[in-house]
Amino acid sequence: MVTPKVLCRGGTAIKPEQLPRSDGSTEREQPPPRRRRRRLAIAAVAVVAVAAAVIGVSAALTGGDPEEQPEVSGVVARPDQSPPRELIAAGRVAVSAYYTTKLVQQPDGDAVNGRQWSLYDPTAERYEKTDWAWVDVAPGMKTAAVLEGDLPAGRVGLMNLSTGEVERWIEVEKGVGGVQFSPDGERLVATAYSDHPDGLFRDAPVRVEGAPGGGKGQEMPGPKQSRTGFYVIDVDSGKAVFRERPAKKDSLAAMAGTGRQDFSWSSDGRTLWEQRLDRPGRNYYDVNGRLKSQPQRKTDAILPPVVTSPDGKRATGGFAGSKDGRIVSAVLDARTGERSAVVPGQQLLAWADNTHLIAWLCDPGQCKPGKGEFRNQLVLVGLDSDEVTPLSGFRAAQLDHAGRWTPVFTER
Repeated sequence: MVTPKVLCRGGTAIKPEQLPRSDGSTEREQPPPRRRRRRLAIAAVAVVAVAAAVIGVSAALTGGDPEEQPEVSGVVARPDQSPPRELIAAGRVAVSAYYTTKLVQQPDGDAVNGRQWSLYDPTAERYEKTDWAWVDVAPGMKTAAVLEGDLPAGRVGLMNLSTGEVERWIEVEKGVGGVQFSPDGERLVATAYSDHPDGLFRDAPVRVEGAPGGGKGQEMPGPKQSRTGFYVIDVDSGKAVFRERPAKKDSLAAMAGTGRQDFSWSSDGRTLWEQRLDRPGRNYYDVNGRLKSQPQRKTDAILPPVVTSPDGKRATGGFAGSKDGRIVSAVLDARTGERSAVVPGQQLLAWADNTHLIAWLCDPGQCKPGKGEFRNQLVLVGLDSDEVTPLSGFRAAQLDHAGRWTPVFTER
């Protein structure tokens, strides 16, 4: 049976593995202070013991030989923590931040479905709550782009994660509601809005069937399609170029329950895309805002959006039913969109390497299709085995639980 190499943060390791840093150097981490070593060693043993208790017996789901599957390096598991307090990582990626959501009522009858962000602090070696309205972390996990206050924000901050200080502010004339680093970390796309993208407005009502009050439904505050365009920001120079790309008023954003229609980078960083709401698929644009005419791929219609493996050969697919009593999801050929494998998990989130993924998986003792699926945890799964390695503790079973957290993954 092939098992991942599990390490504890701070230098204490079970099967040590020196990982190259994201900046290309091979400098080793400094050992922890002497007074912490015994405590970390005990914690490391506990992590492995808990993980081993719930790892299934290896049996191939796709006919592959699990012994041929390479190990995953640098696995940092916290199976007793939800939300996590300390770093979670596997292979090339780590949970750089996570957020919870909370509906905040406004004095005028409006509301905001706001996010409470927790960001990994490499100095404290733990996740810390922040007051930022939006966070995205650059590859290498040294810099974060942040937005402050009530969205849309008038500037984008670039924060040094080691010091927690914003080293530079980039002013924008059009308020922005979300930012994302390009895959190489050299640019940002910042989506501009005239109203809060996560706001619910009394003057944009939607009718909700089965809402409190009974009858034929009740009008509730709804989202506004207020996107105006996007900025492409050069991180080094701070130059921000705006391109007008307003939201289409005939889209189905209101049915989606949100006014957020952010632009995202393609995996190669050459184009930008938005999810279509009027029909399945995506719209692609160049960085100058020009719509690109290119064939739609089968993977473009999948929600949540697919994530492509580092080698570009595979992509995450959707829920694929159950196999041997366990919920599974599909892995697709990135070029054709055809299924190439199924792996344990309800939702595939990130690639640890070319053959292993991080997924949400529900509690095997409670999980059945349509029941108990919301009590889930982060796990590491492989293409050629049904073995799972827990990375986090379980989230609460209630979908609207206040502590229900959503991870953000970044290449480290």
